[in-house]
Amino acid sequence: MTGSELKDTTAPADATAFRDARARVLARIAGAAGRVGRDPAEVTLVAVSKTVPVERLQAAIEGGLTILGENRVQEAAAKVSLLTGAQWELVGPLQSNKARRALETFDRIESVDSVDLARRLDRIVPEVRPGGRYPVLVQVNVDRDPSKAGFGPDALTAAIEPLASLPNLAVQGLMTIGRLTLDADESRATFRRLRDIAAALRTTWPALGPELSMGMTDDFEIAVEEGATIVRVGRALFGERPHEHDALDDHHVG
Repeated sequence: MTGSELKDTTAPADATAFRDARARVLARIAGAAGRVGRDPAEVTLVAVSKTVPVERLQAAIEGGLTILGENRVQEAAAKVSLLTGAQWELVGPLQSNKARRALETFDRIESVDSVDLARRLDRIVPEVRPGGRYPVLVQVNVDRDPSKAGFGPDALTAAIEPLASLPNLAVQGLMTIGRLTLDADESRATFRRLRDIAAALRTTWPALGPELSMGMTDDFEIAVEEGATIVRVGRALFGERPHEHDALDDHHVG
C-alpha cells in the first residue's frame, strides 16, 4: 500500500481501515519472505505512529496494530498515558538526559547508539524496571552516513564487549536505517551488510540477540528478503504525516 491510500491523518478513526491496511502490509511481508524461503511469522511489524493523534491510534490498536513505534520520548509519553493494549518501541534518537523517561515509557528501545547511553540506561534500569534485563537494540550506521546516528561497523566491533556485558540490558540485536534511494540494489546492500555484521559479531559474542530491525515503507520488502526480523512501517499504515521535525528525525518515520 502507498501513502496515498491513507493520506489524511485527521480522518475519522476507523478500526476497519487500519485492519485492512495491516493486512495489506502483512501480505507484502509474506510475499517477500516467501521469495527467500522464510517464515513470515519471523517478522514483527512495528507501526511507526509519529504525529498520529491518539484518536486514530486507538482505532489502529483496535485494528490489530498493537506494536507502536515512536520517535520522540515526550510525544510518546503523552500517548502512552491515554492508550491501552499496545507495546511501545522507541525507534528515534534518544538523548542521554531523557533516558529515564524513555525507560518509563517504552517497552523496548531500538536506538542505542553509544556506549555512554547504554551505560546510563543500564544504571537506571534497576530503579525504573526492576526484576529483569531491559531489551534494547543497537543502532548501526552501516553506510557511515554523517546525517545518521549509530555505531559505524568498525566502532561496533570495538564496542560490542562493553555493550554485551552490561548486566541490566538485554542486547536483542541490531537496528539500521536504510539509504534514502530509489535504487533497490543500494538498499539491499545496506541490509545485507547489517545481517553480515550481526553474524560476525555473534561468533565472538553469542549473547547478541538475533533481531535485525531494518526496512521502512519504501524498502521493507527488500529488508525482509535480506533477513529483517523487525520492520518499521509508518506511511503504508497511517498515510503521509506533516513534517514537523528536522530532516534527520524524518529518517525514522517509516
